[in-house]
Amino acid sequence: MEARAHGRRRRPRPFLLGGITATLALLVALFPLACTQGCYQNRYLGSVPAGVPEVRVLLLEGRTSVSLSATEQPNIRVGSGPNRPINLSGGASVPITLTSVGWKIGSAMVGSGTLIIEPATQGSVKIDRRAYRGHFRLIPIGAGKFDVINDVDVDGYLMSVVPREMFPQWPLEAYKAQAIVARTYALYVARTAPMGTNFDLFADTRSQVYGGIHDESAKSREAVDSTRGMVVVYGPPGQERIFKAYFSSCCGGVTQSANDAFGDPILEPLSARNIGPRCVESGHFNWGPVVIRKTELTRRIRMWGASNDAPEKGIGEVLRIDVGRANQYGRPSEFIITDARGYRYSLNSEDFRHAVDTGASDGATLPSSFCKPVNDATSVHFTEGHGFGHGVGLCQWCAEHEANAGASHESIVLDAFPHAKLVRAY
Repeated sequence: MEARAHGRRRRPRPFLLGGITATLALLVALFPLACTQGCYQNRYLGSVPAGVPEVRVLLLEGRTSVSLSATEQPNIRVGSGPNRPINLSGGASVPITLTSVGWKIGSAMVGSGTLIIEPATQGSVKIDRRAYRGHFRLIPIGAGKFDVINDVDVDGYLMSVVPREMFPQWPLEAYKAQAIVARTYALYVARTAPMGTNFDLFADTRSQVYGGIHDESAKSREAVDSTRGMVVVYGPPGQERIFKAYFSSCCGGVTQSANDAFGDPILEPLSARNIGPRCVESGHFNWGPVVIRKTELTRRIRMWGASNDAPEKGIGEVLRIDVGRANQYGRPSEFIITDARGYRYSLNSEDFRHAVDTGASDGATLPSSFCKPVNDATSVHFTEGHGFGHGVGLCQWCAEHEANAGASHESIVLDAFPHAKLVRAY
């Protein structure tokens, strides 16, 4: 349960929001404010409210086939061709494949290029037995393979994200706080995507977990609907901007900065803080020791290095692992790996965690990088572990604790991101 930094580099396109008096003019340009509270024809599965921005979610990647079914006849468009209906019998599932001469839906050849599927109504089309809001783009990526992308309004997207990122029994105010933070994260990533990219967000923990309409709940719909358009911003009055509002499961009492975790620019709302034991109810508030043999660590770190084309792909046998630096509250921000040749490799906290967890087949992984490595002759013992996830921004278990103590969703969000503000972006 965490929003993470994507592996791919992005050319930033700053998303500006003004102060109270300047905001409306900017927001009209960014998101047309043509909608009032009663925009839904059907509260959750009718028309999309006007002015709600869209995000592009990568549902499936590198597929050679997917299944398509529909309860109402959808329209398709291939390449620059016209919209046309496609006949699907009463919910029956048919395969979609990409052949050397174009798309094949069931037994019908329908043309070449990007395939767009437009449901007749929200949720009436299923891809691989899952219904989603919005429409679908199937984009060829070569050799008979294609990606499936869901273009969906951000609030429809969030109705599925929020319950996948929080436990069902958690309070509504925690859900509302999550909706605001997840909305800010999604819009920031979408608005800073490099030109020419086909999607903004992954449907898993590389971005935010998203599973479509089946994952929605009454609580998540209420949380998203009641916070409609609300985002968290930071900056001088009149120059506020949304930012990459990270969240993770459990901070373990100390958050880390986005700069330490991901190398992001220093930003006050994403700085390290000593939270204290608010998230102690989490089963990962304290953990360890986790013991991993040095031969296994060597294999994993080489694998991580190869997948990231990093120097660690050629690391020798791991000799020892030490904390190189820690933040002002004692949470490690850098680890030093020394190999048997005496070469030293420096990794920031999150690269280190992912390197140690890459290709794990024995169940021994690090819930977080908030731990102390202790070396013996054959293994590394990761002791004094705290937290689950990267620990940047909103701690979800802290949010649950605060909501149970009576805090409002606004105060939960503003407490998680110091000196930030809340505004409505649409």
